[in-house]
Amino acid sequence: MPKILDLAGQKFGRLTVLHRTGSTPSKGTLWLCRCDCGTQKEVPTRQLRKGDTRSCGCFRRELGAERFSTHKMSATPEYRAWESMVTRCTNPNFNCWHRYGGRGIECRFTSFEQFLDDIGRRPSSRHSVDRIDTNGHYEPGNVSWELPKAQARNKSNNRLITYDGRTQCVAAWAEDLGVKPRVIYKRLSLGWSAERALTTPVSGRLPSSLH
Repeated sequence: MPKILDLAGQKFGRLTVLHRTGSTPSKGTLWLCRCDCGTQKEVPTRQLRKGDTRSCGCFRRELGAERFSTHKMSATPEYRAWESMVTRCTNPNFNCWHRYGGRGIECRFTSFEQFLDDIGRRPSSRHSVDRIDTNGHYEPGNVSWELPKAQARNKSNNRLITYDGRTQCVAAWAEDLGVKPRVIYKRLSLGWSAERALTTPVSGRLPSSLH
């Protein structure tokens, strides 16, 4: 009969094997190991012998802390914006997941450093991260710091109107023309064309920008 493998007493990375604890169909033989930091952890044979698991997880945490310390910005507004952006795209428990990761929006930055290099420091406490193309991904060239007013106009549910070679949301057209947004919305709801809705005088006058 082949000799039964016994890893007790052997050391793999930071892990010292104490004894066999059992086996499962999916993981195979399991071994209780003690990490150099004192934590005990069950690890399958193949993960030990292939070098896939070499600590209880403390080594990875230390590497993460080291990476954070290189940019010295883990407590900054920029880093918090980065974390929030990643959460929106990767965490199904996020309360607005359906508007981001749930509809396929991805964070395509490979690191916080790449994100910061692309977007720069936050201009003021009122600015937050927004996508230039609201249906696009969080990726280089498609993010910027924006004020709340600009972000409100960039929501995916805003109605866009194209006229005279320009495409804007209703609020932006209303501001340009000096009218209330509800005037344009009302006209559109009545079936008016974009040209008629934007060029018909209000109270007997034509907005100056369209004269």
